[in-house]
Amino acid sequence: MKKLMQIGLLSVGLAGFGLAGRAAEPKIATFNFQKAYDAYYKSIQSAMAIKRDVADVKKEEAARIDAAKKHDEEYRQLIDKANDQAVSAEQREKSKKDADTKRAELEVDKQAFTEFEQRAKLHIQTEEERRTTDIIKEIRGVIDAHAKAGGYALVLDSSGESAYHVPVLLYASGQDDLTDSIIKELNAAAPPGSLDTNALAAPAANNLIIPGSTVK
Repeated sequence: MKKLMQIGLLSVGLAGFGLAGRAAEPKIATFNFQKAYDAYYKSIQSAMAIKRDVADVKKEEAARIDAAKKHDEEYRQLIDKANDQAVSAEQREKSKKDADTKRAELEVDKQAFTEFEQRAKLHIQTEEERRTTDIIKEIRGVIDAHAKAGGYALVLDSSGESAYHVPVLLYASGQDDLTDSIIKELNAAAPPGSLDTNALAAPAANNLIIPGSTVK
């Protein structure tokens, strides 16, 4: 009888330990960061702003290319005049000097364009990184608040991929997924029309072109 009581107490103790162990298990939630980032109205606004910046740069780039082509054509005309035997030697010499001056202008144009392209790329890259960093910080702040309010010890990003291009989170029931609720909170103050992504669908070239000099 005493032995049976000891076994019974041991069983109760083990059961109690099991319950305590289960009670101590941390609550884990999932969150699709990529989905939330893309759906956040500030991300959409940021992408639109960057797209406008790229369009402005392309417009300036086109104007500079047109100017460079015009100067190149003027240079070619001066070269033709400098080699025209139908005019006087004095006129040919003047055209040659003018061609040398125009050639120098072309080199200045090319250098100015290169510097313009570098500044434009750096500006767009810096601005995009700044906007992205700020948005990520905001989203993480909302995640932290939800995690603390829900008593979650961990929140795992379900949008992450491993080196093998498979999801880091191989399985999740979706029971404790915070994505939709956080997106709803993030967009609660979205201005009218700020969630419209139609304008983002149109491709925008962001590769800047340096016109090749035709000066020989």
